[in-house]
Amino acid sequence: MVLEGLGKSLRGVVEHISNSSTIDENLIKDVTRELQRALLQADVNVQLVLELTNKIQERALNEEPPAGKSPKDFVINIIYKELVNLLDNGDGLAIKPQTIMMVGLYGQGKTTTTGKLANYFIKKGFTVGLIGADVYRPAALDQLKQLGEKVNADVYGEPGEKNASKIVKNGLTKFSDKKIIIIDTSGRHALENDLIQEIKDIANIAKPDERILVLDSQVGQQAGPQAEAFHNAVGVTGVILTKMDGTARGGGALSAIAKTNARIVFLGTGEHIRDLEAFNADRFISRLLGMGDLASLMQIAKEEIGEDDALEQVARNMLSGRFTLSDMYQQMAAVTKMGPLQKVMSMIPGMNKMEDKIDYEASQKKLAKYRVIMDSMTQYEKDEPNSIKGKRIDRIAQGSGVAGHDVRELLKQYNQSKKMMGSIGKDRKMRKQMMKQFGGMDMEGLQDLQNGNDNQ
Repeated sequence: MVLEGLGKSLRGVVEHISNSSTIDENLIKDVTRELQRALLQADVNVQLVLELTNKIQERALNEEPPAGKSPKDFVINIIYKELVNLLDNGDGLAIKPQTIMMVGLYGQGKTTTTGKLANYFIKKGFTVGLIGADVYRPAALDQLKQLGEKVNADVYGEPGEKNASKIVKNGLTKFSDKKIIIIDTSGRHALENDLIQEIKDIANIAKPDERILVLDSQVGQQAGPQAEAFHNAVGVTGVILTKMDGTARGGGALSAIAKTNARIVFLGTGEHIRDLEAFNADRFISRLLGMGDLASLMQIAKEEIGEDDALEQVARNMLSGRFTLSDMYQQMAAVTKMGPLQKVMSMIPGMNKMEDKIDYEASQKKLAKYRVIMDSMTQYEKDEPNSIKGKRIDRIAQGSGVAGHDVRELLKQYNQSKKMMGSIGKDRKMRKQMMKQFGGMDMEGLQDLQNGNDNQ
């Protein structure tokens, strides 16, 4: 999970507030100190931490909760809003035909990110052309071709040609029919004059809609000055931070860039081609605080599973609590398609409370085993799990190559999942929060689910 350490600390702050018997000055000061420790450990600038936490403390001590909101929820909301304000620096990339130029230094993940960005737009239904204009790194074009083949994007390059502007000009002609054109430019070990001139020449020819700077989040607070330097040189319009899944310095990089008013558009969250997350400060902080991110979860579900099934497979299983082994199978298949289990679970409100009890690697393996077991069941057995006893268990175990106790373990897991889903469906506060995050989706269908639970 992105910034897992910071997220765990922030959720601890929220839990401290929620478990307190009263909200008073001593509690606010304790919470302020906890926030300071959490942010400093995440490499956020000391001065920035003090400004942020002082503002949170001042608001929490002096502002009155609005009618209908408890003091606890009010303080948590102040923390949430101020963290969002810290990182909110504009909208993401527009989902429209455009030309994008990628810039950055060596070793920041620029070419890999170019492939990820191509995959992102292809998932949105666009045709994509990639232009390999890195004329200094010998393997750059080959790497880009491999990525293009993986995501089904066409790639243009001219092996041996040293004039990057010429390659770009020819590539633009070649891809005149593409909705999205992404240009992978050369890097350097430092922002040198020849690199600046080359990027300017390419920009004059391509007239890109976006100039995207790719930065390794491991640079921490230095991400701010680097973003500013590139912007002054070539007019950067957005930043993509890579390796956000494996560094304790990501908080420093995020906050440093945000304070330069640069626009963070994506986070690189892993090595897989799909591990590129559109950055939205509101959703990002919601997930860090354990409030979930159902809007992003639904978006992933639409892209990986299909729009027709997404609402049924996610909303129904979370809200209704009325599901069979067939539903559980669909849920497992959906989760597998949507990425690592920990990432998916972090988007579901309240699941952070279970994080210490979950071995995600072992759970991923169990998901695969359970699906094999269910493949050996008849449709009747999947629709009527209570029928699976005695000889049926033996037959299913033999057919799936497992022991009888593995089948019983699956049935136990099913019953636990059904109970958990039922409790979510009966929790009005949780349901209300989930439905709020489904804003813009088929609210009528969700309301039906809610009413069904209320009538049980």
